[in-house]
Amino acid sequence: MPTDRRTFLKTSAVVAGTSAFGTAAMSQAAQAPFDPVSFRARLLECLGGEWPDPCDPQPRLIREEQMDGYRLQWVDYAVEPGDRVPAILLIPDGVNAAHPAPGIAIWHQHAGQWHLGKSEPAGLAGDPMHHTGVALVRLGYVVLCPDALCFEERQDPSGKLKGGNYERFEFLRSVVDGRCMAWKNILDMRRAVDFLAARDEVDEQRLGCYGHSMGSTHTWLVGPWEPRLKCLVGNCCLPTYAAIHRTKLLHCFPNFIPGIHQHGDTPDIAALIAPRALHLNLGETDGGSPIEEARAGCEHIAQAYAAAGAADRFTYFIEPDTGHVLSESMWKKTQETFAKHL
Repeated sequence: MPTDRRTFLKTSAVVAGTSAFGTAAMSQAAQAPFDPVSFRARLLECLGGEWPDPCDPQPRLIREEQMDGYRLQWVDYAVEPGDRVPAILLIPDGVNAAHPAPGIAIWHQHAGQWHLGKSEPAGLAGDPMHHTGVALVRLGYVVLCPDALCFEERQDPSGKLKGGNYERFEFLRSVVDGRCMAWKNILDMRRAVDFLAARDEVDEQRLGCYGHSMGSTHTWLVGPWEPRLKCLVGNCCLPTYAAIHRTKLLHCFPNFIPGIHQHGDTPDIAALIAPRALHLNLGETDGGSPIEEARAGCEHIAQAYAAAGAADRFTYFIEPDTGHVLSESMWKKTQETFAKHL
């Protein structure tokens, strides 16, 4: 993985594709009519198998700070025995048990910045472009920003492995244990939804999630397994395996699910979210999601939604001459999607 992944994704060249998702190497299984029930079973098997029963989250409030129009709460909660996730909760002023609001979980980006996680969308660090938690709490949503494994407070607790080396270790450790990093990421995100849904300030019938880059990958990864998420938005990440192989693209470890490409591709995973609302933003020149394959992938997802009788609940936006960013137009589409469905 390149040290500066953000630069890599902004500058990678886009090359035209050659078939359904851009390559003649697609397996016969992937080109066959999409069977969501069969593919879902194969996906779970390739991820690493059945999910464990939820553990007691034992939520803790670490500290709280009043901001202009909202308050920040530093919290943590258990996702597995012996594994607690640090997160930041943003709550609009005036929102409480008597006046609950919709809740949105934000899955942060990668960008080769392992020192950053929850703090960027919470508006405390990083690129102001990605202070999306602050933007959403100002719109009246309760927002949860957790750390993904290997980021910010979830780096190597022993201090032996730094940055990408610890991420590589965790990915390989999962593989030899018969699972993959995506399985763990999904498990952690499902526990985040548990935490959010249990909050008195949150209307548990109106839950959504948003993510940029790796966070977008996390969005379409968790969507099939978390029916409580009624509205999902991913920004700038729909890399197909066809495109990854054609362009020799080094990408986030959660994108790589052992054995899945013989059954389908990443748009097939996103298609399993139907009939719940899903919106994807893409940049036309974003080398991290080569556009010919990504465009075909979005059309494939649209067909799956239509087959599920939910054609109006999948939308996508491809911005011309735009790379790996959250543009004003992309953010407008994001806000509109949440306003419509939450």
